[in-house]
Amino acid sequence: MIGHADLPISLLLTAASSRYSYASQSQGRVSKSHQVMKPNVEDLFEGIECEAGRLNHDTLVTCLITDSRRVVPGALFFAIGGLRTNGNYFVEEAVDRGAVAIVTEEDLGARFPIDFIKVKDVRQTLALISRRFYEAPDEKLKITGVTGTNGKTTVSMLTQHLVGGSDQVGLIGTVRYDLGKRTLPSFRTTPESVDIYSLLDQMVKNGCSETVMEVSSHGISQQRTYGLDVDVAAFLNLTQDHIDYHKSMEAYFDVKKRLFTGEMGRKPKASVVNVDCAYGRQLVAEMGDDAPVTTYGIDHDADVQASEVNLFPDRTEFKLVWPEGELQVVSPLLGRFNVSNLLAAVTIAYVQGKRPENLLEHLSTFPGVPGRMERIEEGQDYNLLVDYAHTDDALRHACGMLREITPGKLIVVFGCGGDRDRTKRAPMLKAVMEGADLVYATADNPRSESLGQIFDDMRAVEGSGSVHFIEDRKDAISRALDAASKDDCVLIAGKGHETYQEFDGTVMPFDDRSVARELIHLKQA
Repeated sequence: MIGHADLPISLLLTAASSRYSYASQSQGRVSKSHQVMKPNVEDLFEGIECEAGRLNHDTLVTCLITDSRRVVPGALFFAIGGLRTNGNYFVEEAVDRGAVAIVTEEDLGARFPIDFIKVKDVRQTLALISRRFYEAPDEKLKITGVTGTNGKTTVSMLTQHLVGGSDQVGLIGTVRYDLGKRTLPSFRTTPESVDIYSLLDQMVKNGCSETVMEVSSHGISQQRTYGLDVDVAAFLNLTQDHIDYHKSMEAYFDVKKRLFTGEMGRKPKASVVNVDCAYGRQLVAEMGDDAPVTTYGIDHDADVQASEVNLFPDRTEFKLVWPEGELQVVSPLLGRFNVSNLLAAVTIAYVQGKRPENLLEHLSTFPGVPGRMERIEEGQDYNLLVDYAHTDDALRHACGMLREITPGKLIVVFGCGGDRDRTKRAPMLKAVMEGADLVYATADNPRSESLGQIFDDMRAVEGSGSVHFIEDRKDAISRALDAASKDDCVLIAGKGHETYQEFDGTVMPFDDRSVARELIHLKQA
């Protein structure tokens, strides 16, 4: 056995070993296609900084687990502290379920019944160990990481489509995980590092050569992408969101910036930045002249640029200009912000060596993104769209785009989530009031917070007396549809692809798209 004084202190991380293959098991799920050989704890921790602990040379590990309820015999359990609970409260349960060792930021003491390793940062350690456990699948893929407040899902899915499609290019994002030969529903935009590496490992085994992943600020802050070998990192924009977590826009930006500066353990090989965003321009300035950065934009000079933008109810047209050429683009994606999203996807592919004129041949076959300006067509004589916009900036852009292509009234249904940043509620309502003719404010995942409190925060906006506050979301959608006439447009915003609502710990089925179709059919009957 190794005592406290015998563990290596302040050692540098060594390269991931490929001396063994083993049954991979992420959170208790075993992939039968893997050869069953298990690494031991000492191999996994070789060269990784540990502060104290006790471990056995011969302890074998079957899986890496962060949820004590999913521990199985042979698991290495990581006791992670969270916003609502702390994994250290459940180490005894992990022991009872068969964990062979505990990784923690606490000293569990000489009398603790099984091996443990005390580390400075358990999340960072989880990322490093996960990468080693799965034999560094990120080195076998060209990885693009996309971050930004708005547009991550559209840019990621559009990039995937343009550069090869879901059979060749993996995807980790808000809507789904594409693994080459199969697709899984997403359970988190940027999952825990152990799940990221498990997904990447499956992509490699399924023949993918590239992957695109959405990188959220929470994922960066909580070290889920620490040490990930990113080929291209893309910065889309930064607007107010998650301030309840980050506390300020400056802190929010500092977290996003880590993906580009090497603070996440590695620098990306290349960066793509939107210089129409002030924070994007700040990022470029702070990265310095030695960083390989390719910029894109509409309103500012950039390496890849759109000009002569024309918006229509069924398409968008613009001129695409890049250093070696230019061409006219006709896109099925609606609105100015989708021009920016398309620029981001084209620029990502461009820095990977792909030719824009070849990429855009595939644009007409892009099926769109579920819940992102998704058009609902059920024979009604007005336009109806469902969108995920849930920040004041996204709502302002959505309303602005629809206003430009709508000859009649613009009617918006939206809400503000509960147990989240309260300071964004009034700006969200203000953005909608400035852009829409009729506004229906309603429920959008109230969680444990009362709708009365949420509505009160929204009513801080001057002139909110003209807004219809309706607690039942289905009723609000129904009233909006009743108010719509020929040439009008109804936007149902906030939930997009989501198929549920959260009320005080209860998740209830609710899909804006299905509800809208059902109501239209009832009204047409």
